[in-house]
Amino acid sequence: MTTITKSIDVDVPIDTAYNQWTQFETFPEFMGGVDKIEQLDDRSLVWHVNVAGVKRTFDAEITEQHPEERVAWKSVDGMTHAGVVTFHKLTDSSTRVTVQLDWEPEGPLEKAASAVNIDDRQVGSDLERFKTFIETRGTESGAWRGEVPREG
Repeated sequence: MTTITKSIDVDVPIDTAYNQWTQFETFPEFMGGVDKIEQLDDRSLVWHVNVAGVKRTFDAEITEQHPEERVAWKSVDGMTHAGVVTFHKLTDSSTRVTVQLDWEPEGPLEKAASAVNIDDRQVGSDLERFKTFIETRGTESGAWRGEVPREG
């Protein structure tokens, strides 16, 4: 299992950063390797990704979501993939966004990419693009402020 943790400070209020992150279908606009995300309901997502030239589709569920605090998810079939994004207010107009991603590389291409930290660099690049995306917009493209309590 590979674990990646990256943070970035964005110059938008915490509610703006959080609200944008709840718009999963916009992820391809700032995440390399993510071709498409379909949100089926409050908890269910279908991810279409391209990792090291390998196209994969997997179902994921939101396992926990609390406005302006965190969004966590895990795959329910397909590739082993789980993550959490946390939001930390720095000032009234800036926020630290931290991503922790756990995934299991499959096949020789994904394992090789992980071994040379391409996945680590990808998450860092995705956060840089998120920063540019949200700071350029200045406001979120939508929001979902509902709670998804952690089960168990």
